[in-house]
Amino acid sequence: MPEFITHIGLTTIFLIIGGIGFLFLVVSFVVGDLFEMLGFDLSTGHDFGMLDSRVISIFLAAFGGFGLIGTSMGFGSAVSSLFGLFGGVVFGAIVYGFGKLLYDQMATSSVSNEDLVGKTAQVTVAILPHQVGQVMFVVGEERVEKLARSHDDTELKVGAIVRVESFAGDSLLVRADKGEGFLLYSENS
Repeated sequence: MPEFITHIGLTTIFLIIGGIGFLFLVVSFVVGDLFEMLGFDLSTGHDFGMLDSRVISIFLAAFGGFGLIGTSMGFGSAVSSLFGLFGGVVFGAIVYGFGKLLYDQMATSSVSNEDLVGKTAQVTVAILPHQVGQVMFVVGEERVEKLARSHDDTELKVGAIVRVESFAGDSLLVRADKGEGFLLYSENS
């Protein structure tokens, strides 16, 4: 074993570990998630994962900091390492929970045609046989207007309630809905 390693104290080791974690966190803050940037994604899905670089860097920084606290309280290497492990896990879990909460709150603003199949809408521009009209939906809190054609080539007047059967190209194929409808649009308004 090299001689300089034997002269490094426990305090120095925990300072180095905490410093590496802090440096890793600063670099992640400046350039983004390091693992994704390098093409080495350790997360288990498309969202914030336990092995995200921010979680790992906070774990390392807290491990070093809490290990240093254990050392300064006079504990040996084993107990100080347990202090560090406890602090790293707690703070890593906090960052993971907060990151997961933020990622779960994100919503996509795009609504695909597949999302609209089976939904009811209201005709806003009359759909004549073999021609295109327009329908309006409320998806979540978003108002969506799409081009539509009659599925069975019947005329659908403005205000009619329709159900999306399928889609073809950029337009939806709709059929008059016999159920209870809702009024999104009125010709008089």
